[in-house]
Amino acid sequence: MDNASVVSLLNGLIETSLDGESGLRECVDDLQSAHFRRNIDLYAQHCALAANELQQLVRAMGSDPCASGTVSGAVRRSWAGLKSSVVRRDDATILSHCEHGERRAQQHYREVLSQDLPANVRLIVERQFLGVQRDRDEVKAMCLQARVV
Repeated sequence: MDNASVVSLLNGLIETSLDGESGLRECVDDLQSAHFRRNIDLYAQHCALAANELQQLVRAMGSDPCASGTVSGAVRRSWAGLKSSVVRRDDATILSHCEHGERRAQQHYREVLSQDLPANVRLIVERQFLGVQRDRDEVKAMCLQARVV
């Protein structure tokens, strides 16, 4: 795979990570449980760290990394905000929204990992993918916990 293709894939993951960070940070403000707020804020930090690591990798490859999320991510967050003014916004609903975003991120990482990546890039993307999986599993568990409470 040529350098430009790898950079394009990495920039896509950077956008996904930045979208995830923004979406999770918006959810933190709406959560009532301090426990859930702390965890979702931590997952937002994971997204920010992943984006930063990928941006450094793109720079090391001699290219410019993207610095913001996607327009579609901003639209989804705006739509979620509009919906929240009409729909019930309890912790379970908010966490379900977070889990949906983590699922989208997980799928994007899977798509990138299906490509023929250079070994050094693959190691980083695989490690980040495992982190996304872990965070999604934890958000799913919190969502179930919030439904029981």
